[in-house]
Amino acid sequence: QVQLVESGGGLVQPGGSLRLSCAASGIPFKFYNMGWYRQTPGKQRELVGAITTDGSTNYADSVKGRFTISRDDARATVYLQMSSLKPEDTAVYYCNADAPRRGYWGQGTQVTVSS
Repeated sequence: QVQLVESGGGLVQPGGSLRLSCAASGIPFKFYNMGWYRQTPGKQRELVGAITTDGSTNYADSVKGRFTISRDDARATVYLQMSSLKPEDTAVYYCNADAPRRGYWGQGTQVTVSS
């Protein structure tokens, strides 16, 4: 059984920071490229950033320089460190393990950036 569980979301003020975690089970984690996505009501889910099996990263232009993706293969966990948060970062954040078709998805964690 494959399971991805996001955690760490919450309410934060503009300019603040949050660290999201996604713990994976049921897959050989170290062999999967991982991604973070976000979605707001009425909008398509968008790629925030991704990290490959060898640790290479890429980011959406909107978060570049503010967000950092990392992974800990021993813990089968991928992280999204978010800093300098803006109200437009408000969304449900999902992690994804890249696989044919849809891949594997977590349930999401809400991030709200508001004063």
